[in-house]
Amino acid sequence: MHYTICELIADLTQNAIEADAKVISIRVHETETELCFEIQDNGKGMDSETLKKVRNPFYTDGIKHPNRKVGLGIPFLIQTANQTDGSWQIDSQKGIGTKLKAVFSLSNIDTPPLGCLTSLFRQILSFPQNYEMHIDRIKETKDDSKNYSISRSELIEALGELETVESLDILKTFLESHEE
Repeated sequence: MHYTICELIADLTQNAIEADAKVISIRVHETETELCFEIQDNGKGMDSETLKKVRNPFYTDGIKHPNRKVGLGIPFLIQTANQTDGSWQIDSQKGIGTKLKAVFSLSNIDTPPLGCLTSLFRQILSFPQNYEMHIDRIKETKDDSKNYSISRSELIEALGELETVESLDILKTFLESHEE
């Protein structure tokens, strides 16, 4: 199991990028009682047989990591959701892409902490491949609601790139201002 939900999201997002996705959409919706995240991509996708196999931690296609004998991203998602009274759903079509959704009860003592969304978003927005990423963040409490959306292309247009310490520091400040 991952230490934080952000680590799960980072792992699954990296899978989307490595599946040659050109567009990745991420939605993180948090209320006082639950946390839901969705990751959708237009990468390689999986056929129904592969979709069944990826639930097994000892399955890997051997292509992405030739010397690795396990693939743990999706099995960790399933394990975490099942052990915390959460839910998960994976839909995929070969040549179309994949959509993952997970919901976690924040009242369950075994639900991992969310982690630092600012660090997560900065990390996944700055992965080096060529892709577009849209992130929607929604946080609702009984007294307030905070929402924001960002896109990788707009950030690159404003900052010039997402590789140097300077641009990543500006991105961190920008993200923190939305999480306050």
